[in-house]
Amino acid sequence: MLTFILSLLFVLSPTETVYQFSVKDIAGNPIDLQQYKGKKILFVNVASECGYTKQYEALQVLSERYKKSLVVIGVPANNFGGQEPGTNEEIKAFCSKTYQITFPLTSKVSVKGNDIDPLFKWLTEQANPDFIGDIKWNFEKFLIDENGKLIRRFRSKVKPLDAELINSL
Repeated sequence: MLTFILSLLFVLSPTETVYQFSVKDIAGNPIDLQQYKGKKILFVNVASECGYTKQYEALQVLSERYKKSLVVIGVPANNFGGQEPGTNEEIKAFCSKTYQITFPLTSKVSVKGNDIDPLFKWLTEQANPDFIGDIKWNFEKFLIDENGKLIRRFRSKVKPLDAELINSL
């Protein structure tokens, strides 16, 4: 009976995939996530003044190396230590100038707390083989499969080019 109820809840869930969320790019324009169906998506909550900020470089390499099958999306957030204080324009300029970022960046959002962005609320609550729950720090990574389902989560210390992440692609 419990299995049936859980199955029914899964089927009736109004938000089954990442494609049902709306996000805006760093300039405030909508990003249609459905355009990425058939590719994996790696969402990363990013910050410009963090000890992990150097991961931008590896994220760019990852994005270029796997561009046929993966889309990296950086999501600026100021939830941890005030390490992303800038405006969207300042963040874009920093990423372009310092790391030559070409992968999509979203507008700055909150990734935890009472004002958590709906996408990140969903991401942090999805079952996966790693863990569920709140993001602990900047540069956590969420890997979405080709059908819009969360399949892996990685803490900040897992670098974008680490075997653990690469082997999941």
